Amino acid sequence: MDNYVIGVDFGTDSVRAVLVDATNGKTISSEVYPYPRWKKGDFCDPKKNQFRQHPSDHIEGLQHCLQAVVKESSIEAKDIKGICVDTTGSSPLPVDQKGESLALLDDYAQDPDAMMILWKDHTAIQEADEINHLARNWGGEDFTKYEGGIYSSEWFWAKILHTVRKNKAIKEKAFSWVEHCDFITGILTGKRDPLSLKRSRCAAGHKALWHESWGGLPDKAFLEQLDSYLATLKDRLYTNTHTSDQAAGTLCPKWAKITGLSEETVVAVGTFDAHAGAVGGEITEKSLVKVMGTSTCDIMVAPYQELGNNLVKGICGQVDGSVLPGAIGLEAGQSGFGDVLAWFKNLVQGTVEEIILQSPSLDEAGKNTLIQELEGSLLSSLTAKAEKLPLSENDPLALDWINGRRTPDANQQLKGAIMGLSMGTDAAYVFKALVEAISFGSKKIIDRFREEGVTIDSVIGLGGVAKKSSFVMQTLSEVLDMPIKVASAEQAPALGAAMYASVAAGIHPDLPTAITTMGNGFDKVYHPNPERVLIYQKRYEKYLSFGEFIESHTFGN
Repeated sequence: MDNYVIGVDFGTDSVRAVLVDATNGKTISSEVYPYPRWKKGDFCDPKKNQFRQHPSDHIEGLQHCLQAVVKESSIEAKDIKGICVDTTGSSPLPVDQKGESLALLDDYAQDPDAMMILWKDHTAIQEADEINHLARNWGGEDFTKYEGGIYSSEWFWAKILHTVRKNKAIKEKAFSWVEHCDFITGILTGKRDPLSLKRSRCAAGHKALWHESWGGLPDKAFLEQLDSYLATLKDRLYTNTHTSDQAAGTLCPKWAKITGLSEETVVAVGTFDAHAGAVGGEITEKSLVKVMGTSTCDIMVAPYQELGNNLVKGICGQVDGSVLPGAIGLEAGQSGFGDVLAWFKNLVQGTVEEIILQSPSLDEAGKNTLIQELEGSLLSSLTAKAEKLPLSENDPLALDWINGRRTPDANQQLKGAIMGLSMGTDAAYVFKALVEAISFGSKKIIDRFREEGVTIDSVIGLGGVAKKSSFVMQTLSEVLDMPIKVASAEQAPALGAAMYASVAAGIHPDLPTAITTMGNGFDKVYHPNPERVLIYQKRYEKYLSFGEFIESHTFGN
């Protein structure tokens, strides 16, 4: 039989969809849609760490991508058996009693607090601190213990608490809150009611303090001490959660008509992009999958018998079934990865662009051409120069905390720093230091897993950075002193979502079978240079000491 599935991956800057042959994992068609409002910077204020997205960007992108992959493929609708959506997270949004986003209502269409609060929004640092303090001191269950023991401002409860404190109108209008992956799944199935919507195990377990051992979400008595609103909100959220190999429903008539698909098309429970990416990257036990884009998410799976009752400190959660049903999913990551390099590019490029735009010697066409050339060549030029620099123990050294630190031990108040600058330090040296810094941050995560008794014997890289930057990947291999395999799949999270869809639709009996059948393999392996490994070991020790110094002088520590 002809069996095809669709994976839809909502990233930070765009949404992409792939239509995949479920019998071999071959991509038949794909489409990408950049978010237009996000690109313009609407509803965002980087100086305040405020990053919001309008759900219209997501809905328009969903429609565009689904229509495009179906039309391009020429596959009959009856043969496309399933869809699964993955998104960034934690990215919650307030909804009314019908499950509609408040941002889609006229009265709230321009209110940033009505938008989806993107994963990288750090406006809730104070609220996260309150949650952590209460969890340790209230005398009851420590609800953060399966979240690595530290709750982050990037996550569900902290963002909600911050929003309702500052915006009374949103507090009064929001009947419930949903994660982005659940919201989009509800749109596709037409099951919008927040009280009956099938909620993602991945999202709930890693970001909302959900755990079976205490019956779901945190106790009302705990939430009440934070804010009475949260205690009443719990009744309008959920108790049960579901893994993404399960069906959330079938495609509703409205979206079947929009896409040209069948109403019998199964829609799987939603998930997060990194966890879907780990599946698309063919995760196995004892392998660490690094999903490398603007940030990183580092994903592992561990069998129940190996992890036992051990709690891994300082990570982003350990959740039963969040990656592979029947195994514990472990998540860590860095708040800034590609973003760190993009920050430096923009730092260099911004002033130059201003000079070009003000130049009286160029016409408008010439200015635009020059800016486009600068945009396209700056990173590649910095990379080419940095690759040629000699490696020394005493080169400039940087910290990768420009967007705070996610793991180990979340602290979004931390800032980046650079030491060892001299009159001989040029842009290439700083760029090299930043590439090393994001690699050192990755090593610190691996060290934490190993300190906590989790075995890592291989690393799999996927995402834009893994595909595009051999300099970053080679540096990372040498810092980690491990080979790194790069997954062949161009859109690994979307492929992983398609694998989930294939199981939910009954094409494959379980996820390991789907991975074996649909995996795209690996197209490159980076091996460490032993001589450079020795130098990086010394530089890593300096990175750790530098980090301890900066952290000790950071406000709030």
